[in-house]
Parts: sequence; structure tokens; C-alpha cells
Amino acid sequence: MKNFILLGATGSIGSQTLDIIKKDKNFNLLGFSFFENVSRAKEIINEFKPKYVTMKDSSFKDEFNNFKDVTFFYGERGLLDLVKVEENATIINSIVGLAGLAPTVEAIKAKKDILLANKETLVCAGDLIKRLVKENKVNLIPIDSEHSAIMQCLKVGKKKEIKKIIITASGGSFRDLSRSELENVTLVDALRHPNWNMGKKITIDSSTMVNKGLEVIEAHYLFDVDYSKIETVIHKESIIHSMVEYKDNGIIAHLAVPDMHLPIMYAMYYPRHLKGFTQELDFSNLNLSFKKMDIKRFPMVEKAYYVGKAGGVLPLVYNTSNEVAVSLFTNGKIKYLDIEDIITKSIERFKDENIYDYDIDDLLEFDKKVRSFVLEKWS
Repeated sequence: MKNFILLGATGSIGSQTLDIIKKDKNFNLLGFSFFENVSRAKEIINEFKPKYVTMKDSSFKDEFNNFKDVTFFYGERGLLDLVKVEENATIINSIVGLAGLAPTVEAIKAKKDILLANKETLVCAGDLIKRLVKENKVNLIPIDSEHSAIMQCLKVGKKKEIKKIIITASGGSFRDLSRSELENVTLVDALRHPNWNMGKKITIDSSTMVNKGLEVIEAHYLFDVDYSKIETVIHKESIIHSMVEYKDNGIIAHLAVPDMHLPIMYAMYYPRHLKGFTQELDFSNLNLSFKKMDIKRFPMVEKAYYVGKAGGVLPLVYNTSNEVAVSLFTNGKIKYLDIEDIITKSIERFKDENIYDYDIDDLLEFDKKVRSFVLEKWS
């Protein structure tokens, strides 16, 4: 029996992970966390019979009085307690945002393997996470479709033979719009992703291409490859999930129908490839297109390279300012293009205060400073 603790069980990645656990009798949901979707959390408890559950805070406590066999934890402290229960468990982190960092750190210290869908963990604390993974001798396996693809493509060659990693991008909801046409786009427009079914924040991040910027930084830390060897390309169909080009100019690509069950399954069964949920790719009616990344149209990709190369806490500034900006946009406080403006001005504000030698407390403190800066100026 393989035990899993699922952080962010009621979200998009969490829901698809539960599909996989349900299908395999050798998988057990030992525990999970949720934010405030009480009704869905009750359904999960009734179906999977976990021993441990963490929720946003104790305000929902009375809703779960009937579940006498479950140990409940609450809030940020509860997430840290959850990842430390019982030694024999793998952590699946699908929390969105910087909230996923502290439980990842705690889980690694508890010597638990991590299946990571929370890209902010590596973006904001890549050097720290790499050191902790090495010290505690745990496995960290990415769940992002792009990084799962890269990991598989890297298996055919040696690191010294890599010419470049090529991360594909669908272009998001507004890929065919000019910048002038973005002036008055709405939240409803932004949430219409052409290829993927994802949560609100990631869908919006895909449209601004911040998501791709985060993936560039994540790839740098996951695969220990210099930014000069990481390239992004627009690939509207989302069939090729990423590629690796070797020094002989041969390119290894990972192709599949866009379905997050596939990288989740690969991480859970690593390194095996088993039959699951993803449809077979039909080559009889398959057209693939590629377009160079236009950094004038998608300037947030260039900003990601800038903060990534700068290092320190600047990647956190990029991530945190975006988190706050997306929240302001989804709540009707700012216009769509203000997201880019907020990120750009936040980087400018904090670039001369960069910190290179940090621990998790330093990161969380800097996160508060960035959030305060954005909210004071734009909320």
C-alpha cells in the first residue's frame, strides 16, 4: 500500500489526483488539506476515509463533528503538522501560491518524497529547496506537464550533451489578441483557456505568460540548467509539452493529448508508464504549429529571465506581486494590463534590496513587504 498526503485536494490538480487514487487499490489517501470547500471535503472524507485532514482555520470545525475517526488540523500550522504525520507517506503538493512553500520545506525535513505541482516552491526558494533535498536524500518529482515532459526527455542523454531545453506555451486565452486589444478584456474572457481545464489563477497566469516565466525559473532549479539554455516557444495545440535539444541538434519531444492526469500519474508511479485516463493521440488529423516567443507581446517572460538571472529574492518579488495582482484582478479592483504594471514596478521597487543568503523566515518576511507594497498602491 502506498500512502499519499494530498495538499490542495479540492482544486483542479487535487481532483485529478483523486481520480488516480480511486482507480488503484494499492493507493491510499492518508490525509489531505483543503481551503474552504467544505462540501467537497466531506465528500472526499466519506469516499476515501483519510486519517488526517487540514482546513483553512477552525471556523469550519463544527461542520466535521460527525467524523470521529479523523484527526483535524487547522491553518498554516496544520499544514506543517499534516506533512509530518506517519513516516511512510508521499506528499503531493498542489496548493497554489507561496502558501505551498512552508509545507514543502517541512515535508523534506521529515524525509518525505515530494510530488510537486506548486511551482512557487522552487521559484521563490530554489536554492534552499535544492540544498534540503540533497541533505535529506528525498526525491522531488515535478507534476507540471512541461517539467514532467522535460524530465522524460532528459533520460535519453547526458547533462553535458544538452544544447537547450525548449518549454512550449499555448499562449493562453488572449494569444491571438494584440496588446491594444487587451485594454478592456474581462475576467470571464481571461478564464477561457483554449486547451486546458485549470484553476482561476493558473489560467490567468497562462494568459499573461507569467506562468511560463515561473516555469522557466522552475526548470532552472529542477534540472540545474543555465538560463541561457532554456527557451520558450508558442505552440498553440499543447500537444508537445516540452522538448530537449542535444548538441547533435537532435530534439527529443514529449507528445500527448493535453490532460493533467498524465503527468500526475507519471509522478505517482515514477518511473513507470501505466495505462490511465489520457486519450490516445490521433496522428491522422494532427497539425502542429510553432511561433517564436514575442517578448514585446508577452513582456512577463523577459521579466522572469531577468529576476531568475538576478537570483536572490527577486524571483519571489515576481511571484508575489503577481499573486496579489491576480487577486486584485479577479476581485474587480484593477484592469487586466495592470497585472503587468504591478509586477514591473514591484521588481523595480525591490531590486536594490535583494537578499542572496536567506532562510524560509527571510522569504516569508520579504513576501509580506511585497504584498504590502502592492496593496498600498493598487487596492
